[in-house]
Amino acid sequence: MHQQRKPRILLISQVYVPDPTAVGQHFADVAKELARRGWDVRVFAASRAYSDPSLRFPLREARNGVDIRRMPLSSFGKRSIPVRLLAQTLFMIQAVVRGLFMPRLVGVIVSTSPPFAGFGGAVIGMVRRVPYLWWVMDLNPDQMIVAGKLKPTSFFVRVFDWMNRVTLRRAAKVVALDPFMADRLNRKVDVSAKMDVMPPWPHNELSGADEQSMLAGLARAGQTFRQQHRFGNRFVVMYSGNHAIQHPLDTLLDAAVRLEHDKNFLFVFIGGGAGKAGVEARIAAGATNIVSLPYQPLETLEESLGAGDMHVVSMGPEVVGIVHPCKIYGAMAVGRPILFFGPRESHAGAIVEPRGIGWRVEHGDVEGTVTAIRAAAALPRNVRLSMGHAAVNTVNAEFSRQALLSRLCDQVERMVR
Repeated sequence: MHQQRKPRILLISQVYVPDPTAVGQHFADVAKELARRGWDVRVFAASRAYSDPSLRFPLREARNGVDIRRMPLSSFGKRSIPVRLLAQTLFMIQAVVRGLFMPRLVGVIVSTSPPFAGFGGAVIGMVRRVPYLWWVMDLNPDQMIVAGKLKPTSFFVRVFDWMNRVTLRRAAKVVALDPFMADRLNRKVDVSAKMDVMPPWPHNELSGADEQSMLAGLARAGQTFRQQHRFGNRFVVMYSGNHAIQHPLDTLLDAAVRLEHDKNFLFVFIGGGAGKAGVEARIAAGATNIVSLPYQPLETLEESLGAGDMHVVSMGPEVVGIVHPCKIYGAMAVGRPILFFGPRESHAGAIVEPRGIGWRVEHGDVEGTVTAIRAAAALPRNVRLSMGHAAVNTVNAEFSRQALLSRLCDQVERMVR
């Protein structure tokens, strides 16, 4: 009975575990931690996977002390923008209506899945007179504009921007993932007084009691995955995550073609998304040094990431401050050098070169890409592992999962109290 009287915090996200989408995984971490701290936590999510709507999840279940309620008719796949928009709208209507009548509600956390979830949080917050935190993972309609899918002057864009301004003004707290994103948000509405700039955390952390055990752990990571997929002793250049159009891979694929005659190199692409078609097309055209694999389970993420010798992070220059390169943290946490495609003036650009944990190449520079890959492969293994060790130390010092998760949950508790 006492459990029923606990104040309730509501989290709204169209994606949630076991869906592999990064937003859902981060929301699950927050929900679990808030439940551990004694809050009654409820999550509203979609009943089907975002990328593969044939995967269904229970409409109601408990995970790690969190009460999850999944909405029917809320995910129809990603085949077109109208289909996505319909599913997102139906999801938010259901979430808002349920949220308006939820007993013991003291606070709401919303993200950008779906993109206008923040406005739904604003509606619930205004009607129920409870505070809400807007955790901004990416920016729309900005993303659709730079992708050429919408014109800046369109009616839909004007309405969307109005919703964003309402969301920003009404939010008790706004969390942006990097300074570039914070600047874009503040240009819409100046919310610097209630904004926290906080990067997301990796879902895998590799550490050791001392430097020797750390290096030993880095050396072991991924060996089972390499054997399972017959990578052999080849130097594996890996891209793992969402193959979105905002993360162009053409330069990397062109470099793979350039290196096809050299049997020492293998290019492995793990995940899904619109850009995966380009990878599959190269394989269909006869590429023998490219491997395409689906998303790997979160439980074995460290093992699959560890199978790479060099990890790729890509960001189009036009989306700096609009999307955030979350995959960089997982690659750093497993202790592998980074090959970053993108501008120096970006969040990832400020990490890779200054900290000596990898190489940065401009999009379109195939020769520079081949040079960087060959340079990484030519390094003695212990030197590469030392570079990976520096990456792990950077994660532990600046992007620690426990530190960032605690910081975000502290913000939520201060907000609702």
